[in-house]
Amino acid sequence: MARPQPLMIQIATGDPRPIGKQIVDAVRMKIATGELGAGDQLPSVRGLAQQLTINPNTVAKAYAELTTEGWLESRQGMGLYVATKRQRLSEDERERRLDDAIGRFVNDVIPLGYPPDEVQARVADEFQQLVPRKIA
Repeated sequence: MARPQPLMIQIATGDPRPIGKQIVDAVRMKIATGELGAGDQLPSVRGLAQQLTINPNTVAKAYAELTTEGWLESRQGMGLYVATKRQRLSEDERERRLDDAIGRFVNDVIPLGYPPDEVQARVADEFQQLVPRKIA
């Protein structure tokens, strides 16, 4: 059995998202990009709380949300592991979340005054940077 590796995520104190949401988003991204694969063990609640110097209850709530959503699975007496890949959301829910995310993004970007083609190019570049991590 492999020992859990430190979960290399950062918490930004200036981020408007709550700390728990930052943890959830970071773990989702690591799983979606392949940095964490099915069967990988996550640090214990206490271990991640110590690593990030935050309250263990915050980590426990984030892990609970990820488990409820199907990203993680609990193995009795062994800890939390990345769940096997499956469709975690219905197609309607995926569409709704995509529409919401695009709406928020557009509302944040338009006031910056960049031309649409530059924004699209930069978004494409960001996705290109994610592709090698997912394949590797």
